[in-house]
Amino acid sequence: MTEALNSLEGRVALITGSGSGMGRASAELMAAQGATVIVADLNEDGAKETVASIEKEGKGAGVAVALDASSLASIKDMMNMVEKEFGKLNVLFNHVGTPGPGGLDIPEEEWDRTVDINLKSAFYCTSYGEHLLRREAGRASVIFTASVSGVVGSLFSPIYSMCKGGIVSIGKALALSMAPDIRVNVIAPGVVETPMLAKFFGRNPSDDVEAGVKRFIDTGVPLDRVATAQDIAQVALFLASDASAYVTGITIPVDGGYLAR
Repeated sequence: MTEALNSLEGRVALITGSGSGMGRASAELMAAQGATVIVADLNEDGAKETVASIEKEGKGAGVAVALDASSLASIKDMMNMVEKEFGKLNVLFNHVGTPGPGGLDIPEEEWDRTVDINLKSAFYCTSYGEHLLRREAGRASVIFTASVSGVVGSLFSPIYSMCKGGIVSIGKALALSMAPDIRVNVIAPGVVETPMLAKFFGRNPSDDVEAGVKRFIDTGVPLDRVATAQDIAQVALFLASDASAYVTGITIPVDGGYLAR
């Protein structure tokens, strides 16, 4: 019964930032459940590697797309391709993100880049994809990746907290405006073992990343470990599938208990 509820057979899923890490794990898992996954990433080689991994398993299918998430033209081109090739969209996983710089002394171009990748991309991917999702009314799901730093403040990066707090808010707003055709939910990861981990804990050249992560786990994570990309992917699959058919407008922390403190 659970397997049937998790099935994405015959569905089309688009995942931004799926050339590595959590996005790749989610693409692989959704494809394993029968979905055709559009693997969108600025790193086209990474996107192709994800597709190769999907094809190696022999389940589902993958299509690699080069996406500059900060560019409206690139987002629009991607959605035009989805409409032309598939004519529908069942799952839109707005996952792409960047830690951005720390503190308040940030050059304007870095501020713009961080906001564009974390917020603008999520807004416009959803905007440009809405008509495709509505064609699949009742079988359509939008998922956003926020962060625990969007629920509580980040000591290191106010701009990251600002962006991810915005993602939590837009998830609630769209759950109202897109209902009942489309479900909208948010995942808030804690510390995850991905290539981006070093960027969070190694903003300064002198930072000891390994020591910083250990200190964070020891003092803030009751489950006493870093999350894996698969931990996040399992929750994304749940939100994409009929297993969560009556779930919308929520933010799910996947943080090992960090927010329970």
